[in-house]
Amino acid sequence: MNIHEHQAKDLLRKYGVATSGGGAAFSPEEAEKIAATIPTEVKVVKAQIHAGGRGKGHFKEKEAGEKGGVRFAKSPAEARALAEQMLNHTLVTIQTGPAGREVKRLYLSEATSIGRELYLSALVDRASSRVAFIASTEGGMDIEKVAHDTPDKILTLTIDPASGLQPFHSRKIAFALGLTGGQIKECAAMIEGLYRLVLEKDVSLIEINPLVVTTDGHLIALDAKMSFDSNALFRHPDIVALRDENEEDPMEIEAARHELSYIKLDGSIGCMVNGAGLAMATMDIIKLYGSEPANFLDVGGGASKEKVQAAFKIILSDPSVKGILVNIFGGIMRCDIIAEGIVAAAREMAITVPLVVRLEGTNVDLGKEILAKSGLKIVPADDLADAAAKITSAIKVAA
Repeated sequence: MNIHEHQAKDLLRKYGVATSGGGAAFSPEEAEKIAATIPTEVKVVKAQIHAGGRGKGHFKEKEAGEKGGVRFAKSPAEARALAEQMLNHTLVTIQTGPAGREVKRLYLSEATSIGRELYLSALVDRASSRVAFIASTEGGMDIEKVAHDTPDKILTLTIDPASGLQPFHSRKIAFALGLTGGQIKECAAMIEGLYRLVLEKDVSLIEINPLVVTTDGHLIALDAKMSFDSNALFRHPDIVALRDENEEDPMEIEAARHELSYIKLDGSIGCMVNGAGLAMATMDIIKLYGSEPANFLDVGGGASKEKVQAAFKIILSDPSVKGILVNIFGGIMRCDIIAEGIVAAAREMAITVPLVVRLEGTNVDLGKEILAKSGLKIVPADDLADAAAKITSAIKVAA
């Protein structure tokens, strides 16, 4: 789960990480009031969406102006005018894709006098099963580009969970960032806060880009991105309260309500599979046969008839779906239950796109019999390759 920049900064401050001051505004009136409380002459007005590249982005609508998602105001009245331009308009960045994201809130903050821009992140490194810190002197840039062009400018440091964070870790990061004097102590406090935040709140990623050294020599997190382990959210109701469903795919939200693992993709073949590994294999073979999957959807090992129906509704709510491939291996899950769910969903929703079903495992003969006697246009498949060939062929004919 992702949160907005202003929420991430609120959390960072609770853990002793210095950030620029400010507040979130949901209306032009709020923007004006918050701007009036900001002591710096220049106030920064930043669009809040779950995507990077806001400063270099652009709004679709002409009335939003030609500037990007990060603007500057010299008075509360000017902050209000900028808010009127930006709120409820669609911001397009390199990370949103051409569809963009509608801006529902803004973050107004102090302007910071920047001496140097650095990069710092803390994340769960799956390769080492440790918390890792990544630091670079090339702040304000895409870290992937830095890693590709100048990998020598990136330091990656993993923390052994048995011994935990030690003072030498912080010193090594501070030296790699070229910090001196009191900045080293500030960096150590920041690293300690980030480490505690990752452990205590099940954070999967904290990215501070840029981390700036101000002209008077202090460290401040100027921007912040934060993501949490969704599987651990049950432990953190305070974090769940920060969730902004406006920033999430409606189909993914609906899938979560039914405890389905669903991710929207860009293809035309809707997939319903049980088991993450089988789902990945199904998507791979669809691509092998020349088409693209429209989604990843894992109904799990013990799906009910109702769950299968819900899965079908989610798949069919995607207008890009031109055909559906069901690939079920019944171990814990019974094939007859899946078949009943497929038939019920097909009848309720009057499915008009081609539907190919491959069943194997527990009660497979009974499941195939249910599909055959349904009277519906359901194409059976003998194996995964047969299923992929039939669905790709069917959508070409339908087109």
